[in-house]
Amino acid sequence: MPLRYKKIKEFILGKSYDLSFAFVPPAAMRKAMQYKKEPTLKTSNVLAFPLSKTSGEILICKSAAKPYTTEYLFIHGCLHLKGAKHGATMEREERRILKRFGLRANE
Repeated sequence: MPLRYKKIKEFILGKSYDLSFAFVPPAAMRKAMQYKKEPTLKTSNVLAFPLSKTSGEILICKSAAKPYTTEYLFIHGCLHLKGAKHGATMEREERRILKRFGLRANE
């Protein structure tokens, strides 16, 4: 895992959290989407799979990411693994983390 992602992971989930992270092509992302039970025709840009309280997996599809940066999507996935749900609170936390690490949400 690149250092910038490791630092973000440790900030959000802690150093002891065991995280698997991969960039995947659209076909692999669509296959992984079957496990989320969220039927859609659109390829997801990020999926987060909690495996236990201390481990999880994040998949990012770069070709489906636009207009978002991969760093933003990684933050988004980490927050889901931490238990955050979509909404104003999660959006505020995303902005706070982006600012802390000097990152942008959009390309």
